[in-house]
Amino acid sequence: MEIKQVTTNEQLEDAYFVRKTVFVDEQQVPLEEEIDQHEDEATHVVLYDDNQPSGAGRVRIVEGYGKIERICVMKSARKKGVGKVIVTKLEELATKQGVKKLKLNAQTHAIPFYNKLGYEVVSEEFMDAGIPHVTMVKHCN
Repeated sequence: MEIKQVTTNEQLEDAYFVRKTVFVDEQQVPLEEEIDQHEDEATHVVLYDDNQPSGAGRVRIVEGYGKIERICVMKSARKKGVGKVIVTKLEELATKQGVKKLKLNAQTHAIPFYNKLGYEVVSEEFMDAGIPHVTMVKHCN
């Protein structure tokens, strides 16, 4: 298992492949909502398992927060700790830019996963792309 900060077009396409498979194909999120206007300003990561793109995510600095977004893991790589590796890498990239607080919008089924990583729910449930979400935050050391 290897996680990389995206630096090439090929790596970015690998990240998009994972995101399209998980969000568009599995969860029926419209492609125009999944690939958005923030792609160029975000720092992307892609995780490879046996040299296959198996997970992805991105982080942006928004209003002083590290905003973690688009965390996804291919079915074949789930329950292997891949999500934690992705989130940890994105947190590291954000804190290197000086942020003291991280924020994300989690699908409600993923709340326990993010709780284990130190995130707390700070919002009521809301719908995003037809899927229930909550906003969660974590303070950095």
